[in-house]
Amino acid sequence: MALNILHLHSSFDLGGKEARAVRLMNAFGKRARHTILSGVPGALGARAAIDPGIRADFPQDAPSLTGRPSVARYQAIARYMRRFDLVLSYNWGAMDGVMARRLFGRGLPPLIHHEDGFNEDEAVRLRTDRTIFRRIALPAAQALVVPSAKLETIAFRTWKQPDWRVRRISNGIDVRRYAGQRDPRAIPGFVRRRGEVIVGSVAGLRAVKDLPRLVKAVAALPETVRLVIVGEGPEREAISAAAGAAGISDRVHLPGFLDRPWRYVGLFDIFALSSKSEQFPISAVEAMAAGLPVASPDVGDVFSMVSDENRAVLAETAFETALRRFALDESLRKRVGAANRARAVGEYDEQEMIARYAALYGGAVGRSGILTG
Repeated sequence: MALNILHLHSSFDLGGKEARAVRLMNAFGKRARHTILSGVPGALGARAAIDPGIRADFPQDAPSLTGRPSVARYQAIARYMRRFDLVLSYNWGAMDGVMARRLFGRGLPPLIHHEDGFNEDEAVRLRTDRTIFRRIALPAAQALVVPSAKLETIAFRTWKQPDWRVRRISNGIDVRRYAGQRDPRAIPGFVRRRGEVIVGSVAGLRAVKDLPRLVKAVAALPETVRLVIVGEGPEREAISAAAGAAGISDRVHLPGFLDRPWRYVGLFDIFALSSKSEQFPISAVEAMAAGLPVASPDVGDVFSMVSDENRAVLAETAFETALRRFALDESLRKRVGAANRARAVGEYDEQEMIARYAALYGGAVGRSGILTG
């Protein structure tokens, strides 16, 4: 019998955590069926990435994951959980689901909570009220999964979670798909011109990604350098405004959200992150698998993720200077990109990630092999 899983998402627009969740759904195949709730109504952009044969429902009559704390609302969430074998919750926006299980957990299925990072309101400093809430709610979780060493440290030191509850599972991808895969038509409206250097980024267009900073960094580079930012979100107008203010609107391309990143990431020459907060960004792993150098501030685990050759460039200079070095030195790009590709193949293939999640989820319900083929 298929495992009946309830997913409580802060949002289900396609970003890093959603991409991983969808990849796991697709990998589990008919061995599981899924019900997905989004804390942001209508934010279901990742739905299209779920394989057609996967049993996935998006009910409209489920209790809300957001709102003022109340006994009645937590009871309603807890009652809804009873029909499932396993509950998976993701990020702060789904923490009310964890609290509901903490308060009304009798007879409820096991819950595993995932934390992948923070939005603008906690990018620089964690909020005390949320820290206290997490400390109270998280004992209801059978496990707390984090992708990065920095989040693992926060789980131990700030959220006061015991070692046995916290599981660090690095994000992985199908690295084989990125080997030489390039579709010149994969980015709508984009045509490479002779002699250009393309800086690319793949991100939700949110304030925490600080993409206007990336626009300004590209504006300081020669006119032969163009910027492509793949993604969608509320900061789109702010990014366009930054490009206009810098006088490079014609050098910044915003094609919106695009699925199947292996088709287009290899069209970039450099991958860039400008985020105020990251943890273990899947987009950086995708870029490494495509053989690109990565320019980024020192956020999350990025510096430890990339190859030694890439880290040497990032560690000795500011983000904008690293981006300039890569843009002006083709041999450096190729050398660092090759080292990143080798590291991605050796360290970040998705099969290890899928196996660890399958074992964790299956073990939580006492059916250790239920999600493996």
